[in-house]
Amino acid sequence: MTRDLDARIEAFLAGSPFAVAGASTARHKYGNRVLRCYWQRQRVAYPINPHRSEVEGQPCYPTLAAAPLPIHGVSLVTQPEVSVNVIDEALALGIRHFWFQPGAEHPTALERAAAAGANVIAGGPCLLVVLGYRESR
Repeated sequence: MTRDLDARIEAFLAGSPFAVAGASTARHKYGNRVLRCYWQRQRVAYPINPHRSEVEGQPCYPTLAAAPLPIHGVSLVTQPEVSVNVIDEALALGIRHFWFQPGAEHPTALERAAAAGANVIAGGPCLLVVLGYRESR
């Protein structure tokens, strides 16, 4: 990793709590694994998904605004088109740390986050690798 990327990751992980946009109830999906990875590392993370009321036995919030605030950083595990809406909502809430998991990137979302001066991690490392996710049953 480059120093710049290392610094962005460090800044992202330095705060709390986190939100996982695209949280899933399916344990094999990355939207579930990213959420559990945060929890495995004793980090506060809120699942965000408008189609679920709970994930892994925890309340799931339909939007970032509905989650307990303030949220420090958002992991995006969403379809790229959805990522644009997540970024717009997050920026409006004052959130400035974003980690796009591989496949969640959308050029417009990346441009808007960068234009706002946000800390953006995209096109590279997965949070699961950086934090060291362990599969559990």
